[in-house]
Amino acid sequence: MSIRVLIADDQELIRTGLRMVLGSRPEIEVVGEARDGLEAVALARELKPDVGLFDIRMPKLDGIAATRILAGKGVPDPLAIVVITTFDLDEYVHGALAAGARGFLLKDAGPALLLQAVAAAAAGDALIAPSVTARLLSTFAAQGKRATIEQPLEPLTEREEEVLLTVARGLTNAEIAKALYVSLSTVKTHLASLMRKLDARNRVEIAMWAYETGRAKPER
Repeated sequence: MSIRVLIADDQELIRTGLRMVLGSRPEIEVVGEARDGLEAVALARELKPDVGLFDIRMPKLDGIAATRILAGKGVPDPLAIVVITTFDLDEYVHGALAAGARGFLLKDAGPALLLQAVAAAAAGDALIAPSVTARLLSTFAAQGKRATIEQPLEPLTEREEEVLLTVARGLTNAEIAKALYVSLSTVKTHLASLMRKLDARNRVEIAMWAYETGRAKPER
């Protein structure tokens, strides 16, 4: 089965480039293109793609607002959205992730990382560009929001705490398995448990919680 992707960007040249990269893979099909956020929301509801690839700065409705409408908390059957932008700004990243995005990439990330992010989002996983992962999450954590973060009703196990920290570092499932000397299925089991206990929809929200609560420390 192919991964059906909706592209949303106000620049035709960018849309063309993204379509060419995605179209180079037989398992990916670009099913629609939007020139602004309002059109992206309308097309997403009409076409029901597997993944949305949204720019942040768009007319009429920006990518973060569009993401919140299609993938925010409480949205039934949320769309898997990867946000892409030229701007490496902390507030953009946190805004996109808090709105429900499954990934965040800079437009210069390269074809390989773009394809990986789309595949991860389609599989229910999440990917943030390695160049911004820990710095951006830890920057948000430093904004003093720890007191407002609810602790889970069911405490995390020692192993779950270990997995939590590896997720916060941006490690993939395979890298976590290698680092903790466990199987991939064990990693997936712990991730599922963490999402349940933390009421998180994906590993991005798990990582955000780790930084917000001070369990993961900002990099120096």
